[in-house]
Amino acid sequence: METESNIPPPVTSITQIGRHDGEIVTIQGWLYNKRESGKLIFPIFRDGTGVVQGVAPKNQVSPETFETLKNLTDESSVIVTGKVRSDKRAPGGYELDVINVTVVQRVPEDDPYPISGKEHGIDFLMENRHLWVRSPRQCAIMRVRAEIIRSIRNFFDERGFTLTDPPILTPAACEGTSTLFSVDYFDDEAFLTQSGQLYIEATAMALGKVYSFGPTFRAEKSKTRRHLTEFWMVEPEVAYARLDDIMELAENMISHAVQSAMANRRTDLETIGRDVTKLEHIKPPFPRITYDQAVEILHDGHAKGLVEAKFEYCGDFGSPDETYISSQFDKPVMVHRYPAKVKAFYMEPDPQRPDLALCVDVLAPEGYGEIIGGSQRIGDYNQLVQRIREHALPEAAFKWYLDLRKYGGVPHSGFGMGIERAVAWICGLEHVRETIPFARTLTRIYP
Repeated sequence: METESNIPPPVTSITQIGRHDGEIVTIQGWLYNKRESGKLIFPIFRDGTGVVQGVAPKNQVSPETFETLKNLTDESSVIVTGKVRSDKRAPGGYELDVINVTVVQRVPEDDPYPISGKEHGIDFLMENRHLWVRSPRQCAIMRVRAEIIRSIRNFFDERGFTLTDPPILTPAACEGTSTLFSVDYFDDEAFLTQSGQLYIEATAMALGKVYSFGPTFRAEKSKTRRHLTEFWMVEPEVAYARLDDIMELAENMISHAVQSAMANRRTDLETIGRDVTKLEHIKPPFPRITYDQAVEILHDGHAKGLVEAKFEYCGDFGSPDETYISSQFDKPVMVHRYPAKVKAFYMEPDPQRPDLALCVDVLAPEGYGEIIGGSQRIGDYNQLVQRIREHALPEAAFKWYLDLRKYGGVPHSGFGMGIERAVAWICGLEHVRETIPFARTLTRIYP
């Protein structure tokens, strides 16, 4: 079979191949795998956007092309020319009648691609994460992650928020000194940021509505399926906003991200194995309950034998508590007004009950737990000084933060959402380590 003219066929991506039905095209990618049936070879190619099955009958391709395909090893990089043909039985609805194959790099047979179709343990896969990310499932997860990030940026950009970038190196803690990574900073000590919040409070006082999007670090010695030591956070902050305002903002942002993933990455979600029917109704309003009501849910669960340990009032919720509470709802549930003593120093007390903080945690359904934490921030200078002292924080390091209350202080509120936890829930993943290309955990910093 030969090309029909001297004009080079257009290069296309596999995801766009359906636009070229009946045409000769070129794709640039890798051999995912292949099977043979007599004088037929069925190579499956991938290019990062999807996979397509090729068809190469021995009597319809050149002897050189047939031998090249016959001896081609998995994950060899190739440039393939062929004719697009619709076939409802094929993945994606199209196949490629192969005309020519150019091998860019052939994986040697004596050192084959280490990830095969057989079962591999998670330790092996994580050790080879740089290769595991090529699998269709992992590619689908990364595309969903990218869609969630894109939709969130658009959500804020379209609502008049300004993206501002806080520093990654900071002089003091935001959430507590026990979870800081310290680094040498010339002749001083600095820390990797736990959150951009304090700094975007400053830019909110300049710009009104802002958000940041960047990496954050927590030195928690936790091995749970929800924890990473390095993760990405989106953090909006709004001048003059109160707790109810950012609760509404949070539910609208989450709904927007879920529906964007459903609209633009439904096929990827299905590749991952997600039951998308559980995402179709994720739209405002979300259920809202107080901390006290959440404690009642836990006590009721304990009485029924569904919660192992009885929860002690005024404690913070652990992962099992969040799992049980969130499992009672089919939408994210917004738990607000926690005891102030278990929350961060900067949270505004409830004027009706000063022992409570004007804060909210958003717990994802299906037992995924907290994906958002937010609050109204203390607006009074003297009150913030008192809280800094109560938490034994270095007052001098927060002078600039106190200045925000001294010079034109206003009520303001914001929240942070960890992208990895949101991706884990939207994709229905068991562990957050699959939600980021290279996970950093308590026991892993390679590759």
